Amino acid sequence: MTGIFEEIHNALRNSDPEGKCDAALALGANPNISFEGRDLPVDDIGDPGRPALPELVEPAKVPRRRLGSETGRAALVHAIAHIEFNAINLALDAAYRFREMPEQFTTDWLSVASDEARHFRMLQGRLADLGYAYGDFPAHDGLWEMAKVTSASCLERMALVPRVLEARGLDVTPGMIQRLTFLGDTPTVEILEVILQEEVRHVAIGTHWFRFCCERDSRDPLSTFLELLRRHFGKPRGPFNVDARLLAGFTPEELQALEDQAA
Repeated sequence: MTGIFEEIHNALRNSDPEGKCDAALALGANPNISFEGRDLPVDDIGDPGRPALPELVEPAKVPRRRLGSETGRAALVHAIAHIEFNAINLALDAAYRFREMPEQFTTDWLSVASDEARHFRMLQGRLADLGYAYGDFPAHDGLWEMAKVTSASCLERMALVPRVLEARGLDVTPGMIQRLTFLGDTPTVEILEVILQEEVRHVAIGTHWFRFCCERDSRDPLSTFLELLRRHFGKPRGPFNVDARLLAGFTPEELQALEDQAA
């Protein structure tokens, strides 16, 4: 490995959250990327580097806490921070793994990794304000499990991670903002508003490259997306944030199909 791919590999393997964030931010800010080494084999890293905590449990075993308590709000912030930490690894992995894609694909996902690192640090700071730290609550590994499922196909990765898992964040974050605003948690609301705005771009990047892969493989984007969604997730979950999804590149036909299937 040489050039940018060695740096991405090192960032993926880094188990220290601060070190991983530093690396992701540096990669996203690098204006002079060398794509030397893109023809070398991809080193299967397995699971990315991550700290010993949080404890990873089954999704159903992650405790639910009411937002009316400070501990409950801290648990919510921790859950979102865990998503953002995983999102750093997902973006780095896409940039590292799918080298058959154009160079712009790599730089796009490095920019996403940089954003996710910044989001994670914002949430870390909010956790500290609440008297907690990343790792203080259990979490689950669902996002990275989907990375493993889609490791052999860029088309499937683009369809299922940004356009399903991350797009779900566009749907549920406004409700969280509304509840936290009612509770007077302005600092968390301000962070979530930044994340919501910037995640639209991340989903749009996934949409762009999903359609690129469909055109390359002579596949219909709508039917391909719906089939992958059905195969891996079953019935889609609504309600959907139509405005945000349109900004992120979903077509009216896609959104109508999602509404029909969720009904």
